[in-house]
Amino acid sequence: MATVTPTRPAGGAELGGAARHGVLNLLGVAVAAVAGFGLNIVVTRGWSMADAGLFFAATSAFMIAYAAARLGTGIGSVYFISRYRTLGQPERIRASVLAGLLPLLVMGVLLTTVGWLFTPRIVELTFAEPVPGAVPALRALLLFVPVAALCDFTLSACRGFGKMRPLLLIERLGRTLLQFLAVLVVAVLGLSATTALPLAWALPYVPAALAAVFWLTRLVRRAERAAGPASPQPVSWREEFVPYWRYSGPRALSGLAQMVVQRLDIVLLGALRGLSEAALYTAATRFLTLGQLSGQALSTAVQHRLAEHLARDDRAAAGRLYQAATAWLVLLAWPAYLLFASFAEPMLSLFGSGYDAGRTVTVYLALTMLVATGCGMVDTVLNMAGKTAWTFYNALSGTVVNVVANVLLIPRYGVMGAAIAWSASILITNLVPLVQLHRAFRLHPFGPGTLTAAGLALACFGVPSLALHAVTDPGMASLLVVAALGGAGYAVAVWRLRGVLQLDALRALRRNRGR
Repeated sequence: MATVTPTRPAGGAELGGAARHGVLNLLGVAVAAVAGFGLNIVVTRGWSMADAGLFFAATSAFMIAYAAARLGTGIGSVYFISRYRTLGQPERIRASVLAGLLPLLVMGVLLTTVGWLFTPRIVELTFAEPVPGAVPALRALLLFVPVAALCDFTLSACRGFGKMRPLLLIERLGRTLLQFLAVLVVAVLGLSATTALPLAWALPYVPAALAAVFWLTRLVRRAERAAGPASPQPVSWREEFVPYWRYSGPRALSGLAQMVVQRLDIVLLGALRGLSEAALYTAATRFLTLGQLSGQALSTAVQHRLAEHLARDDRAAAGRLYQAATAWLVLLAWPAYLLFASFAEPMLSLFGSGYDAGRTVTVYLALTMLVATGCGMVDTVLNMAGKTAWTFYNALSGTVVNVVANVLLIPRYGVMGAAIAWSASILITNLVPLVQLHRAFRLHPFGPGTLTAAGLALACFGVPSLALHAVTDPGMASLLVVAALGGAGYAVAVWRLRGVLQLDALRALRRNRGR
């Protein structure tokens, strides 16, 4: 079969395209972060700590089921669609989509059915004492597992076409804002935390999934029309099934393992220490998700480009993109994590009375995330290099450590035990793949841009915060002063060093608008 090898884009153009998509994603992430953070504040202030803990535990269980239903198809769709577009094989795209979609829908329906039937028994085994409302809350959420998995799959497939707009409009803006507004209405009306609140949180997945399916259908048809009548006949999805799942199968388990690491501790805290501690831990760790969102935005922007470079075995281009993206990630995330660590107590007071007790957890995990962020998007690079088995073993190792540590530490140390367990798994799942990438592909994230970004963040936010702590006990006013003055100095320094940070790639935005 004849293939077409596209010309290689210039370094500035390829970084410019990634920067453009990264900026668009970050705008959406900013809105999603504010909406998600506001949603958590509404929940903690609108209901008791025990009710909030039940909601957080139930939504964490939902996210674990949703990760299982996805079967790793998000990464698989980006990989195969990007690859077939790069190699000039559009006739295989529709089959690749169907090969991933059909098992996902079957798994989603199966998980919903089994989960619905066994929810009472699961709740009984999880909690030592009866928890009123736990069964209806979980059942309400389980109905939406297939819908959420479908939404994730279709948006990922759109990214395989190099299209970030669906993710931005449907997921980052649409669904998150609808969730916030729906939960806010439920809180204002004083409705039930066990049925109305979970339904309000989950219902926005329905319009998001419908819009994403429509968008993906248009992209697939457009790709097939662009191929022209002389293109080969489309292949059957059965022909794509084996290669698709040989790649995506390990990712299904590693994606589930990653979600278990992120969410199981909340469920275990509710079961072993009470729902109030689950609410406290959720509030203490929500600040960290704000920093993680910038990593997700950049990762989704560069995934398909990494797949294209590595499909051509162009490691030099992949390495440049990896280092540039890591510099941008550090540039965005480190100021947030440094501020979270320095001003944990006044920030936690936003959630209401009693939540500032989670200060130590926020500080500990924020410092851990500095290390993780400095490694860059290691999982994304490994996946786009086709090493999904490696990411599976890495995730499995991190999950085993996390679960064992949680079971051993939570009964005695509560939220701090959960934080130590999560920190250990974060370090494993970042440092191990960092070594693997260097040994197998000679790729690493530590370019001049990454080191410069880290130094600027420490100078503008870390050092002033430490100096302030040495002379006083800082509150919200101190946080605002450090954020404003440090941010101003940071902006000036970043602009002066934009060449080292490879922000000049943003000049390619206009040239890449048609991409």
